[in-house]
Amino acid sequence: MKPEKPLQSIDEYIAGYPEEVQAKLKQLRQTVKRIAPEAREKISYSMPSFTLNGTLLYFAAHPNHIGFYPYPSAIEAFKKELSQYHTAKGSIQFPIDKPLPLDLISRIVDFRVKEKRGKATAKVRAKTSTKAL
Repeated sequence: MKPEKPLQSIDEYIAGYPEEVQAKLKQLRQTVKRIAPEAREKISYSMPSFTLNGTLLYFAAHPNHIGFYPYPSAIEAFKKELSQYHTAKGSIQFPIDKPLPLDLISRIVDFRVKEKRGKATAKVRAKTSTKAL
């Protein structure tokens, strides 16, 4: 049997799901794009991914939930607000049969953008200070 062709885009990923799931994936994607318009989209590990000075986050559809993967630092920072959702070290499960918490997702994405920009700035400062020596 011939292996499936790897996904090339987030559009292609979203198109592979039923309409009601597509709607949630599109909402999530648009939320990320609104908060982080400079982030680049790609497929990584067969999931939609956004990059900004490295990986910003991932998301994926599953049979019973939408998985959102904003890294452990974001899970920890929003621990209290995420208490109603199933979480793990770097993942959040949003039930497929409930509306996405777009306000919370927006704040998590904003947190990650600030975190990634801070790390990039710190790297630039470190390189600049070692060159000055």
